[in-house]
Amino acid sequence: MSRAEPATSGIETVETDVGSVFVSNYPPFSFWSADAVPAALEALDSPADTTVPLGLYLHIPFCRKRCKFCYFKIYTDKDSGEIANYVDTVCRETELYAERRAIEDRPLRFVYFGGGTPSYISVRHLEVLVERLRSTLDWSEIEEFTFECEPGTLTRTKLEAIRDIGVTRLSLGVENFDDDILRANGRAHVSREIYRVMPWIRDLGFDQLNIDLIAGMIGETWDTWKHSVEETLRLAPESVTIYQLELPFNTRFSANLLAGERTFEVADWPTKRAWHDYAFERLAEAGYRSSSAYTMVRDDTSRFVYRNSVWRGCDLLGVGVSSFSHIGGVHYQNSAGWVPYLESLNAGGLPIERAFATGPSERLTREMILQLKLGRIEPDYFENKFGVDVRAAFADGWRRLEDDGMLRVGPETIELTRRGLLQVDRLLPTFYASDYRGGRYT
Repeated sequence: MSRAEPATSGIETVETDVGSVFVSNYPPFSFWSADAVPAALEALDSPADTTVPLGLYLHIPFCRKRCKFCYFKIYTDKDSGEIANYVDTVCRETELYAERRAIEDRPLRFVYFGGGTPSYISVRHLEVLVERLRSTLDWSEIEEFTFECEPGTLTRTKLEAIRDIGVTRLSLGVENFDDDILRANGRAHVSREIYRVMPWIRDLGFDQLNIDLIAGMIGETWDTWKHSVEETLRLAPESVTIYQLELPFNTRFSANLLAGERTFEVADWPTKRAWHDYAFERLAEAGYRSSSAYTMVRDDTSRFVYRNSVWRGCDLLGVGVSSFSHIGGVHYQNSAGWVPYLESLNAGGLPIERAFATGPSERLTREMILQLKLGRIEPDYFENKFGVDVRAAFADGWRRLEDDGMLRVGPETIELTRRGLLQVDRLLPTFYASDYRGGRYT
């Protein structure tokens, strides 16, 4: 499609309404419950399938400011003592997991520090955290260690520490290069901090730098978006990840809109998809190739082990407040409250708050819809793993989306068109079981 052509479809709304759009799991989180927590504990106490990779996600929930579009569990009011206590508590949580049959003696395939802002915490806290984690879990087979950063929290000394603890994939939350847009959306950093840290990052030789951008931030125009894309190209990261601004219920922007305080304009979906499409075209012209609906990579050495493993049904151990896990076919989430999370671990228990025990059909659908975000799936993969022909099992959905120009069903692959790729998250509920439609992700 051309750069200016709206990526519209009869199955989508045009305006950006309040509500979740991004699909991160299946079934949606609103179907998880406290009643299923015993199933999570049973899975943790059961022997692991050692053919399934295991990864670690650690949530560091601290930020300098809360972005007005942020829907993650973060805190901006914790002092050094509280952060030190959190680091200690996360380590104790990991030690409890290491004793469970499903976790003990299993090597990690990847580690991901997300947030919040992992780069917010001090070098000393970071070193203590990783030292204790390494002494608790087997890091001998790690292929990738991803670490999220906010530019204004970085110094050369901190970047040296991040490199020295073994980080291979540095993900820099740039979002935009226009200072007025950054301020209007509540970002803590401004553009000069991006340019300040880039020489350090390159000099320290991280294996992979990813830059995040958001299409459709408040105040965005075609000119500002093109500027952000060109600046990204000039910095030449190994990968670029682009999200389209959404408005989940628990953001500051959404609260204002729901209260009738429309003091800002939100770009509609066709405009955001046109911006996203423009960025992908410019990146392709510069030699990048599509890695997923969100990410372009510069060469074949750029990969994302965390994403690929999760989307293929790995076991994921999530630690920290509000973290999500998937162990032995059971989804579960930690307490989303600071005090309940700490109190559970201080009492010697795991802070699991809600869970969902998946069956074969849920696991099949989960992997299929998540892998569609890569832009294509291979039905033989699902036939071999689940014994199901997804072309036949979901025939009505494929037919509707193919008729709408969103994908092509071929003899060996099902591939999204560019139009479908730009709005893949809106397509995925097509394949939900009827019981799970209308669920929320926040």
